[in-house]
Parts: sequence; C-alpha cells; structure tokens
Amino acid sequence: MNLSDVDVASRVLLSLLDRSRTRSGHCDSAALIHSVERAVAADQLGYHRFWVAEHHGVPGIASGAPAVLLAAIGAHTATIRLGSGGVMLPNHQPLIVAEQFLMLDGLYPGRIDLGLGRSLGFTEPVRRALRREKDAPDTFAADIEEVRDYLAGTAAVTARPATAGSVPIFVLATGAGLKIAAELGLPVVVGGPVLRDGDQLDAYRRDFRPSDVNPEPHVTVSLEVMVADNTDVARALLVSEAYALAESSRTGVFPALATTAEIDAARIGDRAARRIEAATTSALYGTPAQVQQQLHDLAAYTGADEVLASTSTYDRDALAYSDRLLRELI
Repeated sequence: MNLSDVDVASRVLLSLLDRSRTRSGHCDSAALIHSVERAVAADQLGYHRFWVAEHHGVPGIASGAPAVLLAAIGAHTATIRLGSGGVMLPNHQPLIVAEQFLMLDGLYPGRIDLGLGRSLGFTEPVRRALRREKDAPDTFAADIEEVRDYLAGTAAVTARPATAGSVPIFVLATGAGLKIAAELGLPVVVGGPVLRDGDQLDAYRRDFRPSDVNPEPHVTVSLEVMVADNTDVARALLVSEAYALAESSRTGVFPALATTAEIDAARIGDRAARRIEAATTSALYGTPAQVQQQLHDLAAYTGADEVLASTSTYDRDALAYSDRLLRELI
C-alpha cells in the first residue's frame, strides 16, 4: 500500500485512548480524576475521540467500568466523541452492554462509540471472578451481532432507552478479529503485531462487507505517541510505561507507573532492558517534526483512517504537553 503522496494531516483523524493508569504515590481514584481532566483538555484541543479502557483486578489500571467513567467524562466535555477501547464482550451479557451505551447515547447524543474486544482476565483468579474460563466457547462474533441488534432496535427485546441516534461499533482486532470485522462490515482498531503485517489489513479491506451504516472499511491504528522538545526527553517519558510492561512479564503483576528516580534505582536485568527497548521502539516519539514524519510513514504503510494514541507516562504535565504538540500536527 503506497499512500506516500497523500498529506497525512489532511485525512487522518486523531484520537486518544486513556487507560486510567495509576501512578506511584497516588491512590487509584486519582487516576480516574486524571482521566477526566485529560478528556477535558482533549475536548478543548479538538481531538476527535477520547476512549477509556476496561481492565479487571489490575493494580496499575483503575478503570474497570468504561460506561461509568464515560458518564463522568461526558458531563465535563462538550463535543468530543467518547467511547470504549474497549468493552471486553466475553465478560458481559450483550443486552447489558447495549443498555449501558444506549444510556450514554441518551445523555450525550451523537457522541458515543462502542469498541468491543475479546480479551479475558489478566490472571487466572480474575478470570474465575469473571466466571470466564480460557476454554469457554468463543461466541464473540455472535455476541457482536446481538449487541448490534439491540442498538439498532431490531432484536426481539427492545433495549432501553430507545434513542433516535445510533452508537457505532468498533472491533478491537487481532487476526481473527479482523476477519470477523470484515464479515460483519465493522470498523477495526488494531495495534501491536498487526501493524507490521500489511497483508492482514489488506485482507480486511478486501473482504469487507459494506452496509448502509458502514459503506467503507475503517482502520484505526492504536499505539503510543510521545512528542517533546527533543528526542531523548520523548524517549525517556516512554520508559515508565515500558518499565511497567517489563515488570509485568517478570512478576506477573502490572504495576503503577513509577517515577524516573524509582526506575533509576531499580535493578533492571538484561531481559527487562530488552523488553523496555522493544516497547519504546514500537512507539512513535521525538520532536514535532520527527513525529510528523513518523505519522506520515505509518499512514502510508497501514492506510490508517485514524490514529488512537494510547500514551501513558508518569509525568502528567509532560503528557499534557505531548497531547497539545501532537494535536498541532494534524
């Protein structure tokens, strides 16, 4: 796919995913307040969407109920679209998901998105608490269709509140999810290894089944994007999240974001250092000019319609500055 002659700034939507990361020295509830404050700033900056996440029993993430958090964010914002990145559908009954997002649509008409994923709990105890086993039948495609019927008002049971608008569905997709999204004619959100496999994205576009709601395929690319005044600062800001990922691989516990001093004082082995390097390498980072070129190259390779920046760092002021610089690029 070659889109190098297209100006990325003229066609790519720019959105944020905030996972309500907890920070060392701060209580969990502070992370939720921080998410609301970031959403208010994103609304003022003119970002297209602000999405929140669903994680259960994860020490480093405070958001376990996206619909509840979105209700709070909606009350403090005016125009930005709000959504879930995503609701993990295997953990919920489709009717309940539809009711929650129809209620949000009733409160904030025309601003609500529903991103649906299929990830199970982070650990075995969490999966047991969710009454979801690894070997449970895979009903993801059927569940998506059921949610879609409730949202459209075409199911045997009418989900309430019945709203005049519609809530768009997005599929958080791996390889199998891309196939389901294409068959159902739904937009996709992709990240990680899929971004390095253009064949999967080409197959999604080729096999996409158009509908009145979604006449064209839509690809949203999700990854960390950090913008700062110089490259070294931008990379250093990514280390707190990369360090947490490395620690989770070592200990099985995903920790709160650590300060620079805490990371410097930690004994980071060679394996963890390699994981940190891999995590930072997969992100877009640098000065505004550098990130502008990286965004252009990303769009040229993936054909992305939208970039969903999923950036986290301990320093909230630096994150706010990055959000502002990034918005100025597109």
